[in-house]
Amino acid sequence: MKILKNLLKSPMFVTGLVLFLATIILALIGPYVHTITMERVGPQYAPPAAQYLLGTDDLGRDYVSLLIRGLRSSLYVGFLAGIIATTVGTLLGIYGGFKGGWIDDLINMITNLFIVIPSFVILILISSSLKDGRSLTLIGLIIGMTTWTWSARAVRAQSAALKSKDHISLAKINGDGTLAVIVKHILPYLASYVFMVFILQVASGILSEAAISMIGLGPLDTVSLGTILNQAKNNGALGDGVWWAFIPSTVIITVIVFALYLINTSAEGAFNPRLRK
Repeated sequence: MKILKNLLKSPMFVTGLVLFLATIILALIGPYVHTITMERVGPQYAPPAAQYLLGTDDLGRDYVSLLIRGLRSSLYVGFLAGIIATTVGTLLGIYGGFKGGWIDDLINMITNLFIVIPSFVILILISSSLKDGRSLTLIGLIIGMTTWTWSARAVRAQSAALKSKDHISLAKINGDGTLAVIVKHILPYLASYVFMVFILQVASGILSEAAISMIGLGPLDTVSLGTILNQAKNNGALGDGVWWAFIPSTVIITVIVFALYLINTSAEGAFNPRLRK
């Protein structure tokens, strides 16, 4: 509760939280305050007006509907990728740091192998090989499974530092096994750190989805903020000055990532006593 009070006193945290909650609220209640339709409602690239608040796309579809649908999709991918990457990275990092020895060496070798090959390259290769089955869930799964490495390395360092603490040694003497020690005595100490890792992984997932969709390798079954940008690029909207085709989705992505960055930075200051001082 004390940490939460400190966070709520931080203008940076409050600003980031408000912005991020605003995007989530828009995604959740948007379909209830605006009729979502993927059908043609007007002429091609009609500019914003009273009838079309944010204009229409190259197929005459309402951009407000596209943005709400795209926001929901991008947040879904971001959270799914964040959960997977944080879970995999945290478990491998904590276990390797705590066990040490050949187990730690093996996990380090696997982690370094993934780090040597950029995750975005792996993401491109996997996505391009899936011609017909690129769903939102699959994209989120691929992103999560290719971006866990830096989480594992960061958490491993924290875990290795904790294993020599007195309460860990006492738990071992009392007969607690590896799993019990990790769950009861290491994870609670790393909860704040894992939270910050998760925030960054969600932001990374949203950016990765936007990037992969921009080059035409995004989900095939729905609309996301990245596919909206891809559509604008493919139809020459940028060169023709059709700003409503790409500016709103770019702004939404920027706001989400900026909000998460503010939350993470302010949380790091609250959780780290040295930074707080």
